[in-house]
Amino acid sequence: MAQLIEMVKGSARVESVPLQRSLSLLIPSNQDQVAPISSSTLPKHAKAFGDLNSDQVSTMVVVSNIKSMFGYTDSTIIDEVPIVDYSLLFSDDHDEQPNSLEHLGKACQEFGFFYLINGVAESVVEGALKGISDFFDLTTQEERSQFLKKNSMDRISWGLRSHAGENREFLKVVAHPQHHSPTKPANFRDAIEEYFKRFHEVELGLAKAISKILGYEETYIEKEFKLEAGFDVSAMNLYPPSFQSKGSIGVPDHTDPGFFVSLIQDVNGGLQMLSHNGKWIGVNIPRNAIFINLGDHLEILTNGKYKSHIHQVILDNNEVRRISMATLHGPSLDAFIAPGPGFLDESHPPAYRGMTYKESLEFNGYDEIDVQSSLSQIRLPVPI
Repeated sequence: MAQLIEMVKGSARVESVPLQRSLSLLIPSNQDQVAPISSSTLPKHAKAFGDLNSDQVSTMVVVSNIKSMFGYTDSTIIDEVPIVDYSLLFSDDHDEQPNSLEHLGKACQEFGFFYLINGVAESVVEGALKGISDFFDLTTQEERSQFLKKNSMDRISWGLRSHAGENREFLKVVAHPQHHSPTKPANFRDAIEEYFKRFHEVELGLAKAISKILGYEETYIEKEFKLEAGFDVSAMNLYPPSFQSKGSIGVPDHTDPGFFVSLIQDVNGGLQMLSHNGKWIGVNIPRNAIFINLGDHLEILTNGKYKSHIHQVILDNNEVRRISMATLHGPSLDAFIAPGPGFLDESHPPAYRGMTYKESLEFNGYDEIDVQSSLSQIRLPVPI
């Protein structure tokens, strides 16, 4: 994911090109907009795991019964990753909404990553994954090679990579503030653009919710990051089947810049997150969910209150073809990001130096693998 930043090297300021927005995803009103995940016979959110077997569902019921012991009334934990219901964050229920915000806050502060449900309609997510699959299937490699990266100003780039026995073909596009993508095949651009438009609404919604949790006006993060001109870059990946190097490290441990990274995929791969207690947690995204991982610049803004977590990719499920799309949702390139005054006091001095988002990416050297180098170099020494 950190390799996405190489697309901004040497670029000029990117002006905002507003996308159409509505409140349809902020306050879902019917199943055509967002397919709700609920059931009268299973605990809340259990329908997200429709493919689970009976033993796993039984475990879900047990988790549902005891989750209140850990303060996760509106979030479920499976494989130790919280599940956050986006629609509850904007509920009209005066009891439900505060509880949901509280649990999102716990997911951000205690984990730094979570599964998000009821944010983008299942049909939109599936359409995006189908569009990516069609791009790789219905075009020739010669056609795709026209997007081979030529310079840092490229807004569309294509490439092939091989590491530790795993091959990857990828297409990277700038998704916001102006959407760029190939025009062929015919359905690809429309499907991807629809997903980006819908998810940008969710991004703004999460910014509002997290701002409120932090005790600010709901526009706080949106203004600090200048999200109307936020620089979002997406990497669409095709992993062909491979029968080598199972268990090897495909991508070394690193963190990602930006506000957060979102991930959708058709088949679970080998992504692992390093938890706050030093344990590697396997990411097995439930059906209809989107994985969210907080980025370095939210950690900088909150002066370490919310942290971006180290993650790695292990070659695990590489015997089947996989499609995935990871999108780095960043501030505007000219947004100056520094620890917010509300997170500073005598006991909590600034932990990071301030700089623009573009400068921080340049400071990191545009390495393909970040390995926390950006944060470690931006971090200020602890006063004695």
